[in-house]
Amino acid sequence: MTVPPGPVLRSITGAIEKKGALYLVLLDPDRLGPDENVRLAMLAAEAGADVLLVGGSLSLTRRSSETIAAIKREVDLPVVIFPGNAGFVAPEADAILFLSLVSGRNPQFLIGEHVIGAPLLKQSGLEPIPTAYMLVEGGRTTSVEFMSATRPLPRNKPDIAMAHALAGQYLGMKIAFFDAGSGADQPVPAEIVSAVTGYIDIPVMVGGGIRTAEQAENLVAAGASLVVTGEIIERTGDAGLARAIAAAVHGS
Repeated sequence: MTVPPGPVLRSITGAIEKKGALYLVLLDPDRLGPDENVRLAMLAAEAGADVLLVGGSLSLTRRSSETIAAIKREVDLPVVIFPGNAGFVAPEADAILFLSLVSGRNPQFLIGEHVIGAPLLKQSGLEPIPTAYMLVEGGRTTSVEFMSATRPLPRNKPDIAMAHALAGQYLGMKIAFFDAGSGADQPVPAEIVSAVTGYIDIPVMVGGGIRTAEQAENLVAAGASLVVTGEIIERTGDAGLARAIAAAVHGS
């Protein structure tokens, strides 16, 4: 039996149909405290972001719940958890990306963390969004590559990316997320995005290494439906840059 999409996923797919592409801003509770993440969440919302992601590769401080609750009090945007492991389940959020690292061969992140997290997720009432998560070479070793002990997909092999994304779709995933990783030197190549979006039927999300509106615009032109920035907004706090990226993603 196919599980129907929940309200958050329906809202996201509906917004994609209306706008063409959505801008997501990633906030990391380990790097910044709740007050600073609330400030950035408000900045992102005012700049035109459509969804907030909260999470990262580690869970050092265990303050995800506090951060999400504080953001929800101040910002009227969907808050979706971007989990590094099963410990990121926080009922204060609206949904969670139920990520399976299909680009790797480490069973912990293909299914192991999911088995640990699934009962917690059911108890929390959070909406899971099944997501095929794929790392792509970004020019340097990122936290997610190191922590997952997996090799990224090669930048110059679109056919390998296509096969992984299609496998994710056939496994029932609702989003294909290609990530160069936080702090990557280069974003996911537009050639990979174009090849994948012409090959699968689910939305393509792209993140990691996106620092300019032009890069975001190129990825949307290649077919990306969801564009994620994190470190650049976190590091600079530049509202003008956030507005420019949002405008580029929305084609305005």
